[in-house]
Amino acid sequence: MAASVRLLLRRAARLSHGKINVAAADTAARSGRRLAPSTCRCFADAAGDRSTHFGFETVPEAEKAKKVYKVFENVARHYDAMNDAMSLGIHRLWKDALLHAMHPQPGAQLLDVAGGTGDIAFRFLEYVRSQQERQKRRAARSMQTPSWRDISSGSSSRYASEDEAGPRESGAVVCDINKEMLKVGKRRAESAGVVAGLSWVAGDAEELPFDDDQFDVYTVAFGIRNVTRIDQALKEALRVLKPGGRFMCLEFSKVTNPVLARLYDAYSFNVIPALGEVIAADWKSYQYLVESIRKFPDQEEFKLMIEDAGFFCVKYYNLTGGVVALHSGFKL
Repeated sequence: MAASVRLLLRRAARLSHGKINVAAADTAARSGRRLAPSTCRCFADAAGDRSTHFGFETVPEAEKAKKVYKVFENVARHYDAMNDAMSLGIHRLWKDALLHAMHPQPGAQLLDVAGGTGDIAFRFLEYVRSQQERQKRRAARSMQTPSWRDISSGSSSRYASEDEAGPRESGAVVCDINKEMLKVGKRRAESAGVVAGLSWVAGDAEELPFDDDQFDVYTVAFGIRNVTRIDQALKEALRVLKPGGRFMCLEFSKVTNPVLARLYDAYSFNVIPALGEVIAADWKSYQYLVESIRKFPDQEEFKLMIEDAGFFCVKYYNLTGGVVALHSGFKL
């Protein structure tokens, strides 16, 4: 009940803020005046003084990005090993679930933001390759045993011409603000021989270095909670997606079962930082990661944020009892 009231109050506040801006603009237009440029600068200056959370610590907004950068700079070398240790390997199943829900087809263009060491991009390219092979086998069978309709209409020649042309090549762009994470990802790609269709870009989720309407799918896995202004990152996701493109976010969320929630809290605060100390010699970074999960909006609140950014058909699916939620929305 309390959560529902909180969501309603947030939406009412946003609506009233929008009405105030519209009313001010309308009044200025009727009087023949233009709004003073200093009005916008006033809000921008105020934003510089705003505070936000860094785990359970309150910090100025301008400081959070630096602190988060330092965390991932510290953990980059041990990032994959720690993911396996912290989740007991279940993170692999969560990421597989993301790809199966996405179901990308040959020719799809992916942007994986906060892509870290490339887990989602590697899975995407492998999934697309398997789809392409399946389509080729299906086409080959159709050519081997054409129906009388295919023969009479000359479809076999059509299949041949399509096969020669081939589908547009799929591509995956891994975008991460942290250069150390990108270095680790590139080394992994080279070791695995994953080169074709994959590129690496250093960029900020709040100000993506891409033109409008570029990608079919935007993914962010376990990264958006580390962004200072999540609403701005969501707007950027909408901007770079093509019409009909899909936003997909995999993120830690609110556990729905009370018993599991207590066990999860005990494990998170007592075991995960200790694992960080043993494996990566870094207790503080993993203490922050645990705290950042608790500060992230729950499933319903984040769904509302995605809708407010301009996405449609927004849904979420709980995985492992709500330990993780998969959010999805479309740009229309």
